[in-house]
Amino acid sequence: MEPKAKAPRDASMKINYSFLSILTGSDLSRRRLPMMVARSINPGPVVWMTACVHGDEVGSIVIIQEIFKRIRKRRLLCGELHAFPLMNPIGFETSSRNITFSKEDLNRSFPGNKNGSLGERIANRIFSTILQTQPALVLDLHNDWMHSIPYAVVDKDPGTSYQEAYEKTREFGKKSGFLVISDVEEVHRALSFNLIKQNVPAVTLELGESYVVNEKNTEYGVKAIWNILTDLGMVEAMEAPFVYPAPEEYRGKVLRYSDKPFSSTSGIIRFLTRAGDVVKKGQPIGRIYNAFGKHQETISALDNGIVLGYSDSSVVFPGTPVMAFALNTEAQKE
Repeated sequence: MEPKAKAPRDASMKINYSFLSILTGSDLSRRRLPMMVARSINPGPVVWMTACVHGDEVGSIVIIQEIFKRIRKRRLLCGELHAFPLMNPIGFETSSRNITFSKEDLNRSFPGNKNGSLGERIANRIFSTILQTQPALVLDLHNDWMHSIPYAVVDKDPGTSYQEAYEKTREFGKKSGFLVISDVEEVHRALSFNLIKQNVPAVTLELGESYVVNEKNTEYGVKAIWNILTDLGMVEAMEAPFVYPAPEEYRGKVLRYSDKPFSSTSGIIRFLTRAGDVVKKGQPIGRIYNAFGKHQETISALDNGIVLGYSDSSVVFPGTPVMAFALNTEAQKE
């Protein structure tokens, strides 16, 4: 029986896997970040995908893997697609949000400092590597509460000096097909915020729960990213553009984010709504009970909106955020 002939290699693009060194351990072991690159022979945009900056957000890694599988099958028409699928391997190995050694939040360490703390040094390596390629867009993939829906996040407007990158960020967010939420605070040391301040559009994608891979949210994430790559002319459309199933009045806007109301008592909260539910102003969303089962407080929605997710724990204290919403009011640009 003759051996099967190998499929001819696609000469129109190259895919390369490599590593970026970040740390030498006390036992002289080397810690590295995996890197993935797909390059077309045809010039075009440079797009980055980044994932697992928080070590417990494992689902985002799989989405990058699936995008590269699609690229292998469907071809990259032009440009370059780069990825850091695992930015925090130290936290990943212990299911920790932060860098285990230093307890730092890597996504509060950008743009980094090559002579700074461990988190700042890793952030500097990531940030400088991305900027060297002069990207047209960075997609930073995250996972949210255990009970949450996928959505896109746009940083708070960083000011007039960065309007071109900020406007492009808003538009790319809309192209994803997800609900698009504007952050209410400037997260000064986040990757996306610092990229925009370098005039690089950067969209954060929150892709469902942490710790585990949710196959439905993986599918949504792949389709959302494929929407954007298709719009940039980098890949062929595989189907009709993806649109996350949400009421029409919430689509095509940059919505306001809210994590209020907070609880005002301690106890156990029993949620009355679920991630993805549409709620009305004044609608009860949870009830808090004490250890004897006595009702302490009913928490109600402050505005019309969609529930993005709710807390991983039913144990609450005064001032605890228990639920997050996309409010049905377009976020105003400053």
